[in-house]
Amino acid sequence: MKIYKKKDFFLNKYIKGDRYLWAFISLLAIFSFLPVYSASTNLVTTYGGSNTVFSYLLKHAIFLLVGFCILFVTQFIDYKYFYRMSILSMPIVFILLIFTISQRKELDGVNASRWLHIPIINISFQTSSIAGLVLFIYCARYLANKKKINFINSFFPLLFPIFLIIGLIFPANGSTAVIVFLSVLILLFIGGYPFISVIGVLSMGILFSGIYIYSVIKWGYKNPMNRVYTWKSRIEKFLDHESKESYQMKQSKMAIVLGNKFGRGPGKSVLKAFLPQSSSDFIYAIIIEEYGSVGGVILLFIYILILMRIMIIATKVTNYFCSLLVLAVGFPIINQALINMGIAVGLFPVTGQTLPLISAGGTSMWVTFFSFGIILSVSKMIYKNSTNDSNYNIIHHES
Repeated sequence: MKIYKKKDFFLNKYIKGDRYLWAFISLLAIFSFLPVYSASTNLVTTYGGSNTVFSYLLKHAIFLLVGFCILFVTQFIDYKYFYRMSILSMPIVFILLIFTISQRKELDGVNASRWLHIPIINISFQTSSIAGLVLFIYCARYLANKKKINFINSFFPLLFPIFLIIGLIFPANGSTAVIVFLSVLILLFIGGYPFISVIGVLSMGILFSGIYIYSVIKWGYKNPMNRVYTWKSRIEKFLDHESKESYQMKQSKMAIVLGNKFGRGPGKSVLKAFLPQSSSDFIYAIIIEEYGSVGGVILLFIYILILMRIMIIATKVTNYFCSLLVLAVGFPIINQALINMGIAVGLFPVTGQTLPLISAGGTSMWVTFFSFGIILSVSKMIYKNSTNDSNYNIIHHES
């Protein structure tokens, strides 16, 4: 009997893990060039200077290239390193958040407490995105290690770090803090944390945030660095149906109406020149204007397919920590996508969340690629046994 190894497709050496997930990630990344290129005309009109639409497209391409490099490298990292990394990274993230919030200055007219600026290389990155990811992995690690968990014995090792990290994010980036907190609550529920205790954690979060907001409104003072008044204004406009909608929401809804069923066509958006943040926060509205409600539904369906692959990987992997890890880093991506789409169509107040893998940006995109890399790294465990059994085929038999 002669046994030969089946010749693998050359990409199999470099692409590991779930092939469907790889396909969805690549599809969204490639598609992102179209709306980003189209919406970048707004940036050229706003900022002018020597920047052109092509320069913004080139910048987006570089961000995507770096993102795929992060994805490629991360898929080869063993899940055990993420397990250890969560403990070591928590103090680092805490220090980064302290440095970020202590800057207290504006960057391009926006609260710079969201970004940590590195002067030597002139780069700014959003520390809240990194902090959220580290917190998710930390929670997955703790839940996987403890068999009997209750509110009391988990307060200092689990709940205290959660409220500390989210508390440092909240003053400058309330929407991200809320999304991180909700994602943590979902993870706690899935990870076997008592339901009554989950309600207790939720109540504590509402209480602490309420105390902070009340204190700022009662004893604080209005200034560009304080986001509370911005949140208050956005929520009041969203809840008051008789008030005039914000300029952003008006333009976003108008873009969706102009898109109708099948859209105006690629690059033919009219509202892209008038809608602020059309290449990032409100890019979904531009997508619907150019590709119609059909295109918007298809994009939503792709994110749902990604969610299904995340759940399949989490249920098929045998290691409990790996299951929680996949859900911990995967759910926030889908949550962010759904919230971004919901804002564009008027279901939620304006927050400032980007559309994962589509919107122009740096830190958020790279964190998303890193999160998918973790999921792909874990998914390798599922395919190892099956590929080992099918790698060798008998193609010639001699008696």
